[in-house]
Amino acid sequence: MLSAIVVAAGESRRMGFDKLFAAIGGKPVVAHAIRAFEGAGSVDEIIVVSRADRRAEIAAIIRDEHFKKVRTIVPGGARRQDSVRAGLAQIGQNQRYVAVHDAARPLVTPGQIERVFEQCQIHGAAALAEPIKDTLKRADAAHIVTGSVDRDQLYAMQTPQVFERELLDRAYDALFAENLSVTDEVSAVQRLGRKVALVIADDLNFKITYPRDLAIADFVLRQRAGAAGTKSG
Repeated sequence: MLSAIVVAAGESRRMGFDKLFAAIGGKPVVAHAIRAFEGAGSVDEIIVVSRADRRAEIAAIIRDEHFKKVRTIVPGGARRQDSVRAGLAQIGQNQRYVAVHDAARPLVTPGQIERVFEQCQIHGAAALAEPIKDTLKRADAAHIVTGSVDRDQLYAMQTPQVFERELLDRAYDALFAENLSVTDEVSAVQRLGRKVALVIADDLNFKITYPRDLAIADFVLRQRAGAAGTKSG
């Protein structure tokens, strides 16, 4: 019913090394992202989009972790949207829904995936998001504050983002026809005038961007593991 595209084709420029293979909670970042979809009951197949030079390493992780839902690993493109489209090309036409997730968000949970999918079935498009809590300012090129931004009703977009397959196909066809670039699938779908439902993240799901994020994610995963152990005990 639901196909998942896990995008693992980035270059990690701000990190300085390939963050997807850094260990947190004793496993590579990318393994945690895939495991969440492996554990989501609504997901019946996973397409991993990787850098061409890391496909063998990702295949080894999938084998070592005994992931059963990963159907294929395909090389990504120069832009994120190129990578997503490469993943879409691997999904059978009988699949009605598709989820897109950044492999650099290893803290996503199966429960979050299911909640977003539920809203997608109602609205045709849904995405995980978090309300902006910090005070926002505009600044010029010299980093001098020039104004304030009202944070009311502002949200930071996360993944997964889940769509009716036909809707996402149309959104991407329009995008490529006009040679435009977007940073997420919600932006592509919005251009068609379609509404997207937001699902508020009920747990940490930040993107690994800087080295400090690895230590925080490792702490979160170990806390979750400890809490799960306490409950089972």
